[in-house]
Amino acid sequence: MYPFSIGVILDSFRCPIPEAIKKAHEVGATGLQVYATAGEMAPEAMTPEKQAEFLKLCKENNLVISALCGDMGHSFTDPAKNPQLIERSKRIVDLAIALGTNIVTTHVGTIPEDPNCETYKILQAACKELADYADSVGAHFAIETGTEPATRLRDFLDTLGSTGVAVNLDPANLTMCVEDDAVEAVYTLQKYIVHTHAKDGISLKGDKAQLNSEAAIRAAAGESWLELPLGEGGVDWPRYLKALDDIGYKGFLTIEREVGANPEADIRMAVDFLNDHIR
Repeated sequence: MYPFSIGVILDSFRCPIPEAIKKAHEVGATGLQVYATAGEMAPEAMTPEKQAEFLKLCKENNLVISALCGDMGHSFTDPAKNPQLIERSKRIVDLAIALGTNIVTTHVGTIPEDPNCETYKILQAACKELADYADSVGAHFAIETGTEPATRLRDFLDTLGSTGVAVNLDPANLTMCVEDDAVEAVYTLQKYIVHTHAKDGISLKGDKAQLNSEAAIRAAAGESWLELPLGEGGVDWPRYLKALDDIGYKGFLTIEREVGANPEADIRMAVDFLNDHIR
């Protein structure tokens, strides 16, 4: 039996947060992640009273917070905007700690191949400031995988000299978006992985003859990837979960479902799928 816990991104239910928390419990999850960049979960909206109310509802449904989502528009590549984005990211980390987690997942932008180019240096400076703050409060900003190959992300993180900026490993993003091996990525990024997303999908960039009808239609329309229910995409789940166990990961597999007409049914199926593989 693998030592993983199953979570779900509340926003995947596409309903109000109190209702989504109850649904998360009903489908069998033990943890949750929620967006905290705007709206009722934003730092400025989460007064001490609101925090207590949210935590009480989580506790009543036997849920803990696996992470907050703090995506700042997917990019820290504009030095004019970075001071504001970094400051807001810090406040989301403060909120995360108040809610009992020390992980905030984020996207920082695509890391260039050339470490000497200007964009690389801008990202490096922003992430160094984020890492220093995370270290000072015992937290992690976890970059979600999929905008570049795992080896490039690892090499970039190595330049920071810290795990304050770490990794939220999304195997589907690697498979769909950069056609990278999610299993190998576990070993490549192992020292930085603090959280994972459970998602599946395929790239539509390869041999069109191998695609089913829906995928072929999407590929013909110019789409480059297709998200699918767990087990129906390109992620090799038995090998992937074994790899996470091999590196000593004991955290959450947090289900993210961004498409589909019936997300609750898809999430329930994903929980059952993961439980079958964990056991």
